[in-house]
Amino acid sequence: GRPSGAAPEDGAECAGPEEPCGRGGRRLRTAFSAEQISTLESSFQRQQYLGAAERRQLAGRMRLSEVQIKTWFQNRRMKLKRQL
Repeated sequence: GRPSGAAPEDGAECAGPEEPCGRGGRRLRTAFSAEQISTLESSFQRQQYLGAAERRQLAGRMRLSEVQIKTWFQNRRMKLKRQL
């Protein structure tokens, strides 16, 4: 479980997708759908670094924020680095 006083997982205390939650100042973990992960992975296979225009286009197409796309790509590059 989570420590007492932590923000609920349903996002009830979040003002919006990019607003910090609770007193910790951290957003809740984004749960990507299988379709979103598939799209992100195929984009990553084509290029590991996205420019601002590609990130904006992908975010709009997938209904995610640019920050979520950027973070996913950063995390995916780190996962690749660990695997190598």
